[in-house]
Amino acid sequence: MDQSVDQPAISLRDVHLSLGAGAAQVHILKGIDLNIARGQSVGIIGPSGSGKSTLLMVMAGLESADSGKVRVAGTDLMGLSEDELARFLRQHVGIVFQSFHLIPNMTALENVAVPLELAGEPCAFARARDELAVVGFQDRANHYPGQLSGGEQQRVAMARVLVGEPEILIADEPTGNLDETTGSTIIDLMFAAQARRDVTLVLVTHDRGLADRCTTSVRIHSGLIDTDHAGRPVAASGER
Repeated sequence: MDQSVDQPAISLRDVHLSLGAGAAQVHILKGIDLNIARGQSVGIIGPSGSGKSTLLMVMAGLESADSGKVRVAGTDLMGLSEDELARFLRQHVGIVFQSFHLIPNMTALENVAVPLELAGEPCAFARARDELAVVGFQDRANHYPGQLSGGEQQRVAMARVLVGEPEILIADEPTGNLDETTGSTIIDLMFAAQARRDVTLVLVTHDRGLADRCTTSVRIHSGLIDTDHAGRPVAASGER
């Protein structure tokens, strides 16, 4: 039996992180403990400045904790070199940002194909075209980012993430730059992809309704996750 199946997709133990130096140093994460099971969807909510986006960046390997343990897909991220970490993230983790980060002089199709080309995939453009079809964007594959609305750019950005078939999908306020109707469409696509591919989804959001769509949600406040008397994360409630 493959014991890795029973391991959490993400496991954080006593994670601390400070940013800045000297008198300007701020202790952002103050001993975070959190397990996220494989295939689960988790919403992370909390007030501005609570540390939720920083926590997400630690999970994504884009910020390195000062101390503690960070295990993602069974791998200790803090034990990896910079090159090893980059390779690991390409293979296992997909990240959807609030900003779309598309390459302006490349078409939608080329943007989606880029990570596959960098990985040496011989069928990069065929797979990219298929992924654009999944997010309903096959008819505008040859348009450039400057010719697309915000919602359209986020569809392309999502296709670029999903084409790599990540085990873990991390989203930081993915609808923050979109109107309500467009944002709802993007979220529907994200949850459909999560269910269809059985990936683990972790997202930061200010939207209580969006957090409620997840398997569970947790609230972070002043760099700590709200817990019950036994030290277990409690379901978030009342956050707007």
